[in-house]
Amino acid sequence: MKKVAPLAVDLLLVILFCVIGRRSHDEAILTGLLKTLWPFAIGLAIGWVAALVVTSRRSGAGQNLGFDGTALWPTGVLVWLGTLGGGMVLRVIAGQGTAVSFIAVAATVLALFLLGWRAAVRALR
Repeated sequence: MKKVAPLAVDLLLVILFCVIGRRSHDEAILTGLLKTLWPFAIGLAIGWVAALVVTSRRSGAGQNLGFDGTALWPTGVLVWLGTLGGGMVLRVIAGQGTAVSFIAVAATVLALFLLGWRAAVRALR
């Protein structure tokens, strides 16, 4: 559960990011959602794999650093960077737009979503 719930939250927020983007450009939400979503969903998976690999390493004292899907660092940052970077690279490969303004907006919104909920969880603990 420590891995599944945070992954589900991240996925829902990435879907919401795509829905908001399509809606703000008056594009069909349901019919085109998959086209917008798949690069960021794969980027999200890349970020999660990176977070799992980094946190599975052992410290110098031989202790497992442990994985925490709600951790802002390194999990949240790696998930955010993977989602943004992977999403943009895949959009380029697929011939989708990656204007500088779009990258800036995507970076900001994804940071707010993927890092924001983790920061809120930490603050409430």
